[in-house]
Parts: sequence; structure tokens; C-alpha cells
Amino acid sequence: MHLRFYNHERILGSGPNATVVYSVHRTSSSSVSGFGNVYVYDNLLRAGVETDSPIIGRNQGMGVGSSMAENSGLTNFQLVFTAGEYNGSSLALQGLFPVAPLGTVFERAITGGTGKFRLARGYLLTSEVHATNTTLTGQLDAYISFR
Repeated sequence: MHLRFYNHERILGSGPNATVVYSVHRTSSSSVSGFGNVYVYDNLLRAGVETDSPIIGRNQGMGVGSSMAENSGLTNFQLVFTAGEYNGSSLALQGLFPVAPLGTVFERAITGGTGKFRLARGYLLTSEVHATNTTLTGQLDAYISFR
């Protein structure tokens, strides 16, 4: 199964509407993945890249700056579907999040799921496709199999 959706983030430091915040800001680095930093997020999942495309769920999770070089962090998150065909279901994911230029594709593991995604395994390819001073939009391609 292949699903595509878009993560719409209000970036760290973008004011009271930010969907990413530090829970521990250990270093003075400007990078969210500064070694020892812990951050949490609750981003919108939309059907399309446009900011007015239908909301289909949320990307809720946390990350830890796990690289001394401050070039990546470890993420653990849930894609929680709140509308459409997969309403009430979720996917569990984990993996590294690199600090990389816009358009870089990286992979994280699908480790499970609930509802229609029970016993899911697979991988998620992510590519940041649009950025402004306050927002970041990522294309998420989930490749899912079931045991």
C-alpha cells in the first residue's frame, strides 16, 4: 500500500501558533537538533501541499537532538488520522531526522499501527517541499505492508 500526504508545520520560534516547541533546550544551537535538545510537535496532516487542502489528521510526536555534530535527531511519532477513509486509525514511526537542504529525501521506519493499520510495517519517505520564515511543509510517502 502506498499513501501520500503532507505535514504542515508552524516552525519552532514562529510565535504562539508554533506546532513545534522545545521541552528541553539544552544547547545554544539555532538547530532544533542541537545535541541534548528535546522537542515536541503536533502538526497538521493535509491531503495536499496547499495550506487550504483538507485536514486528514495530525503528526504528533517528539524528537531528541542525538548527534554531537548537530546534524540529525531521533524522532518517535504517530500519524493520527481524523478524517477520510482512515479516520480513527494511526501509524507509529521512528527514525533519524537529518538537518538537510530542502528536497532531501530521508527514510523512517513504520513500526506499527492501530485500526486499519493494525500490524503495519514499512517505511516513510519524507521530503521537505516548501518553506517560509514560519512554516515548513513536508511530503510524506508511506509504503505499508501487513504481517
